[in-house]
Amino acid sequence: MRDEKGLIKGGCLCGAVRYELLERPLQTTLCHCEDCRRASGAPVVAWTFCKTGSLNWVKGRPKVIHFSERERSFCGDCGTPLMFFDPSISELFEVSTNSLDAPDQYPPVDQCWVADALAWLDGLPQLPRFDHSAPLPES
Repeated sequence: MRDEKGLIKGGCLCGAVRYELLERPLQTTLCHCEDCRRASGAPVVAWTFCKTGSLNWVKGRPKVIHFSERERSFCGDCGTPLMFFDPSISELFEVSTNSLDAPDQYPPVDQCWVADALAWLDGLPQLPRFDHSAPLPES
């Protein structure tokens, strides 16, 4: 969602860190790599690619960790993954699509690192679906 100035905004779960994108994102992908899975705790992570220099932190600052010659940032209070930067692709960075205020507006156009994908993801379409919490199994 764009604000009155046309900026795309996002931030963490607890609101301690907020950002705005100064340019329209380039594309969104679903990443299946083991690093993204472990860093997020999720089976797949949606990332939105942006031009370097197009992000402005407007509230708080994320915690940054360096791992495998790349940077990941997240909220130091609630742990929300916010950004990924690989210096070998210095013209781009990625924001966690789900940290955008309106992630539905940025659907993925592809999937990457599918060689690392969890095999059980293929069975998701067959699983029962619930609008909210699933009922607990009876003991």
